[in-house]
Amino acid sequence: MKMRLIAVMMVLLSVASMCMAEEKVITAAADPYPPFVDQSDPQEGLSLAIIRAAYKTQGYTVKMDFIPWVRAKTQVVEGKIDILPDVWMNDENLKIMQFSEPYAVNTIKFIKNVDDPFDYTGLESLKGKKIGTIRGYVYNEDFAEPKDFTRDDVVDFITNVKKLLVKRIDLTLEDEIVAKAQIAKTDPSMLTKITFVEKPLDSKNLYLTTGLANPRHQEIVDAFNKGLTEIKASGEFAKIMESYGITDTAK
Repeated sequence: MKMRLIAVMMVLLSVASMCMAEEKVITAAADPYPPFVDQSDPQEGLSLAIIRAAYKTQGYTVKMDFIPWVRAKTQVVEGKIDILPDVWMNDENLKIMQFSEPYAVNTIKFIKNVDDPFDYTGLESLKGKKIGTIRGYVYNEDFAEPKDFTRDDVVDFITNVKKLLVKRIDLTLEDEIVAKAQIAKTDPSMLTKITFVEKPLDSKNLYLTTGLANPRHQEIVDAFNKGLTEIKASGEFAKIMESYGITDTAK
C-alpha cells in the first residue's frame, strides 16, 4: 500500500511539473522577415534572438512557427498563439493587441529601378504610380488611406522586386535592412538593378505583441519587458544587435 501511494505521488508530481513547464513556454508565429525573423538562421533571426534572451532571464522558452503573416496575426489576436515577434504599432493593432517596449527600428523606403529618376517628396509624389505591397502589411497610416496611386498586393517582398524589375509595378517598399537581406539571399545581382529612394516613408519601432484575448497577455508582455531591461543592462542586447551588423535601436 505504501509503495502504491509513493508511486501515485510521483505520478502527480510529474504531472504537476509538466504543467508548470508548459506554462513557461511562449509560442510565437510570423512569416519570414530576414534578418529579424529568418527560418534559415540557426537563431531564427534577430528578433527571435532578442526575444529568447529576454524571456530566458524570466525562466521562459520560446517556440517559433513560420506561417503566413495574416494567419499568424489572426491566431495571435484570437489567443491561440502567444506572440507576434515583429510588429509595427498602429491604431488598428492597439485595439486588438498589447504591445511590449520597442526593441528595434525599421526605416521604410520606396524602392525603384536604378534608372528611374523618381524622387519621393511626399504622398502627393506617388500620384499615378502602381506600388507593390505585401498583403496584410500596414506600412503607414497615411499611406493606407485611399490616394491617387494603386496598390498591388502580393504575398511576399521578393515577388514585388521581381515585378519591379520587369516594370509590372513602378515602386515597392520595405525596411532597407530587411530588403537588402532578402534580396541578397535570393539573388544578389538584383541589388545592382534597384535603388532605395533617399527620403523614407516612415521610421517605425519594432515590437513584440500578444492578443488582448489571450488570458496571459499581461504576463507575456511584462515578462518580456523585464527581460529586455535586464539584457540591455548586462550588455547581451548590444552583442546580439552587433552580431547582425545593426547598431540602430528603438526610438
